[in-house]
Amino acid sequence: MNTNTPLSIEAYTKEAVELLSELIRTPSISREEQESATVIRKFLKEHQVKVHQSGNNVWAYNKTHHPEKPSLLLNSHHDTVKPNAGYTKDPFDSIEEKGKLFGLGSNDAGASLVSLIMTFIHFYDKELPYNIVLAATAEEEISGKGGVSSILPELGAFEFGLVGEPTQMKMAVAEKGLMVLDCYVEGVSGHAARDEGVNAIYQSLEIINWFKEFEFEKISSHLGPIKMSVTVIDAGKQHNVVPDSCHFVVDVRTTDAYTNEEVIGEIRKQVDCQVAPRSMRLTPSFLPDELKIARVGERLGIEKFGSPTLSDQSLMNFPTFKMGPGDSKRSHTADEYIYLDEITEGIAGYIKLLEELFK
Repeated sequence: MNTNTPLSIEAYTKEAVELLSELIRTPSISREEQESATVIRKFLKEHQVKVHQSGNNVWAYNKTHHPEKPSLLLNSHHDTVKPNAGYTKDPFDSIEEKGKLFGLGSNDAGASLVSLIMTFIHFYDKELPYNIVLAATAEEEISGKGGVSSILPELGAFEFGLVGEPTQMKMAVAEKGLMVLDCYVEGVSGHAARDEGVNAIYQSLEIINWFKEFEFEKISSHLGPIKMSVTVIDAGKQHNVVPDSCHFVVDVRTTDAYTNEEVIGEIRKQVDCQVAPRSMRLTPSFLPDELKIARVGERLGIEKFGSPTLSDQSLMNFPTFKMGPGDSKRSHTADEYIYLDEITEGIAGYIKLLEELFK
């Protein structure tokens, strides 16, 4: 195909639907995306795009890429969750019915991915004020270390990133981060029949109540307050022994009002127990209002919101926003689908947003 002549949105949609159909028919459960990476690589090569690959991550630079220009990232993932037991249709068969395309990954995030790919092809060999990097990445559904974080150092610096996820083409300009905390409370064992020992469960109750009641001072304008939930507790070995230890788990959804490091620092100041985060890498993200792309979205009247759900934004240490066709309520559901019109709207919306940015 000659990319020097841009196609109509209808033609782009036709290609995008054909590509998405092929991806649906190509199983790509997280860490098993080899074949879908091949499909994407082949499609880009057919459009005369030079392609790079590491693991199951595929990326490309626009033809007029120049190191002195600012860069933007177009990113979405091609892995999926495993299909759940509620499917009535074959999750690995792309089925068109009444304006919908059914299949695993159609909504999350296949429609966003193919729409971003067609947007990248539209701008591929144009002379632009920005560099564009397209990255179709792996292991998003499990926040895996073999996904986008493994290639970001290779891709260079970005002014911002557009992460393709189903948002009904609204701009998710902030997203909550995640920390999972293992908390350990020490007591002293003793016989339950006598007044002896220090019960670690009783010691834990006060701390658990703190997690329930504590409110961080700063509240995010888009995401609201930080939310902490105790979700697992484990203590005791038999009925007649006072437990000398108690372990509980806290799910902490962080916001752009604090860094993860600031949150864990405040928690450790307040509670009298060992607090061990399993990971600090899933950080909150946001798009500053003063950034040009944020002002462009405002000018175009695109609705902005804060997202409670996690994406690969959490692994990017530069400004990002989440935007794409489809509805997150359909993600991970049985008989997942995308409206064909949503793909058309996705491609047109992405192109219009970037055209305004490039003016």
